[in-house]
Amino acid sequence: MRSLIRRTARADRPDPAPSRWAYRFQRLWLTPFFRQIVRVGMPSFLLVACIGLFFSDQERQRAIGDQFAEIRRSVEERPEFMVKVMSIGGASDTLSEHVREVLAVDLPLSSFDLDLEAMRKRVESLDAVKRVDLRIKSGGILNVRIEERVPAIVWRGPDGLELLDADGHRVAGLQVRIQRPDLPLIAGEGANARVREALALIERAEPIKPRILGLVRMAETRWDIVLDRGQRIMLPTENPGLALDRVLALNEAQELLARDVTRVDFRNAKRPTLRLTQNAVDAMKEMRGIEITEDRQE
Repeated sequence: MRSLIRRTARADRPDPAPSRWAYRFQRLWLTPFFRQIVRVGMPSFLLVACIGLFFSDQERQRAIGDQFAEIRRSVEERPEFMVKVMSIGGASDTLSEHVREVLAVDLPLSSFDLDLEAMRKRVESLDAVKRVDLRIKSGGILNVRIEERVPAIVWRGPDGLELLDADGHRVAGLQVRIQRPDLPLIAGEGANARVREALALIERAEPIKPRILGLVRMAETRWDIVLDRGQRIMLPTENPGLALDRVLALNEAQELLARDVTRVDFRNAKRPTLRLTQNAVDAMKEMRGIEITEDRQE
């Protein structure tokens, strides 16, 4: 009887073993990846879904965009961010006017509305500008600091007269030569690419500089120095400075260029020649080591 009661009591107790689904869920919950999804992934998904649903309405999007733009505009147009004055330094009055025309900035204007990099490129596109620095200074000042190109020579090119700097960069156009008589003149195709060489030759020819009318680039390979009285010094392709020194030495010793010489040809350093008028042939025969040719009149 007692054993029967024990069996009945055991039969009435719930089975402590979990069900199949409970067991599987417990096993799944023990995996870190599943716990991460439940704790982080699902709340994040619900949050994103709610935000997406909230912003899916176009009217609400427009209202929020307008409000954000209004807040941004109110910040950008605060007095401390407004640019009221443009200051240009390092440029001539003419170039300053050109810079103002190119920038075309309608002040006052918020500093957030100024694209300084684009403005810098527009100013540097001017021929006379070598470098430019743009900064917004305290007090609402747009400071434009310019390094202006300095004209060093006049080039007679295919498009007429142009002012070039020492690097051969165009500075400005020129109407007539008399506007810049202080600058030397070069001519010929490709002469603008050899400005430094031309300036060095002109500096080297200091003893006859007042007589120099200009330098002509011949076949883009060499220089001719054109003097007054119809004279011309023809320099070689290689070492033109050395050949010019020899001409100057002859001129100092024999007053070569003071005679009736039309051409001093040093294209061949081993056989320099002079081209003379008939009246000067007899006077030049005393110069030894130089081949003399007549410049016959037709």
